[in-house]
Amino acid sequence: MLSIRDDRARTIGLVAVALYIATVFAANWAIDRYGPVSVGFGLMAPAGVYFAGLAFTLRDITHDTLGRLWVLGAIIIGALLSAWVAVDNRDIALASGVAFLVSELFDFAVYTPLRERNWLGAVALSNIVGLVADSILFLWIAFGSLDFLEGQIVGKLWMTVLAVALLTAWRRTSRRSTWAPL
Repeated sequence: MLSIRDDRARTIGLVAVALYIATVFAANWAIDRYGPVSVGFGLMAPAGVYFAGLAFTLRDITHDTLGRLWVLGAIIIGALLSAWVAVDNRDIALASGVAFLVSELFDFAVYTPLRERNWLGAVALSNIVGLVADSILFLWIAFGSLDFLEGQIVGKLWMTVLAVALLTAWRRTSRRSTWAPL
C-alpha cells in the first residue's frame, strides 16, 4: 500500500510525464507551424525551442518520481507522436527523438549523482548540459546546419531559468526542504 507521500509523488510524476510527452509533441508541432522565432538578442531558433527547454525540467521530475524507464518511454512516445504530427517533415521528428534520447543519457550522467546533494542545482546543470547536446544534435539531424545554435541555447536557457525559478518558489511556499520523493 502506498503512503500518502508516495501517492502524491506518483501523481506528480504522472502529471509530469504527461506534460513531458506533450512538450515533445508541441515542440515539433510548433516548428512545423511557425518555423523560426525570435528568442531575444537578435537571435532566432526553431519555434519548438521553448517547449523543448521546458521538457528538460519535466524530464527530471519524471525521473525522480517515476524512474528512468518512464522517461525513456516518454521519449519514445513523444518521438512517435512527433512523427505523426510532422507528416511533411519526418526529419524533424527523427531529430527530436534522437536528440531527446541522447540528451537524456547526458542528463543521467549529470543529474543523477547531483540530485541528492542539491536538487535545484542538479536540475539547472543537467538542463544546461542536456540543452546544449540536444540543440547540436537536433539542428544537425533536422537541418544539417548549426545556424540556429546560439538561438536554441538562449531559448532553452530562458525556459530553464523560468522552470528553476518556479520550482524554487514552489518549494519555498510549500516549505519543502527536499524534492524526492516529494
